Amino acid sequence: MTHTEIDTLVKSWIIDSAIREANPRVQQIVLRVVGDLCKTIEDLDIQASEFWKGLEYLSAAGANNELGLIAPGLGLERFFDIRADEAEVKAGLTGGTPRTIEGPLYVAGAPQSKGFARLDEDAVSDEAEVLFMQGTVFDAHGKAMPGAKVEVWHANLMGNYSFFDQTQSPFNLRRTIIADKNGRYQFRSIIPVGYGCPPNGSTQQLLDLLGRHGRRPAHIHFFVTGAGHRKLTTQINIDGDEYLWDDFAFASREGLVPAIHKITDKEELAAKELTRPFSSIDFDFNLYSETPAAPSTEVARIRAAA
Repeated sequence: MTHTEIDTLVKSWIIDSAIREANPRVQQIVLRVVGDLCKTIEDLDIQASEFWKGLEYLSAAGANNELGLIAPGLGLERFFDIRADEAEVKAGLTGGTPRTIEGPLYVAGAPQSKGFARLDEDAVSDEAEVLFMQGTVFDAHGKAMPGAKVEVWHANLMGNYSFFDQTQSPFNLRRTIIADKNGRYQFRSIIPVGYGCPPNGSTQQLLDLLGRHGRRPAHIHFFVTGAGHRKLTTQINIDGDEYLWDDFAFASREGLVPAIHKITDKEELAAKELTRPFSSIDFDFNLYSETPAAPSTEVARIRAAA
């Protein structure tokens, strides 16, 4: 069957069969997706058994709650970032902090504090390295933004996230920080480790068939928002990680790998009430002004809340 014949056939199914007023946007998307899928079946000679195995896989992935992990693993979440970057450049927005993927592990409602927060509310092993991270939130004109909101979350030393990992307190390694009068934020936590997809899960099953690994480098997630400015979704990677530039989710970007400073000075240790050296990261966030010339940075998706 030719592509033209497929287009005619699929249109008869999706458009011509409507007996009441339809949602034109849904019609447009379904027509395109079903048409492209039929063309793929024809072009690649996909057999019925292969098709149904694919549906079974998607059903199992949904039951495993892994569709949100498969999307970044196939580059789809990164692709939306690429399109958003292009839209902002077209709107004349340049020079801000790079965005990168949200991932599936954000939890709304983390405890809020002003200026400073301590993230590691659960006891950690002696192997954990203390991290202080701090910086300033700047507006589109380079002015500090008092009251900007910095939401931060990351994994523990096992590569697991609280809320989803029932062995941790619900908001361990998660906080919301309201920037102080100088637009500054700071938090104390631990250096996280990277993680891998569940070894027996749907995502790793697909990656195995594609000959790929399912590892992420150590990273820290952020949402940064401020009045009149576009929401920034980003993360920083921990320099030196084995998978720093080999992230299965394609989220590593230049500008998001800040230097890590090892602090050993006794006076600085004493000021932090520490007896062992700690790591320090300085990182500023630069936001764009909100504009109707670029699509919204607010993404409507189901997120966990505790």
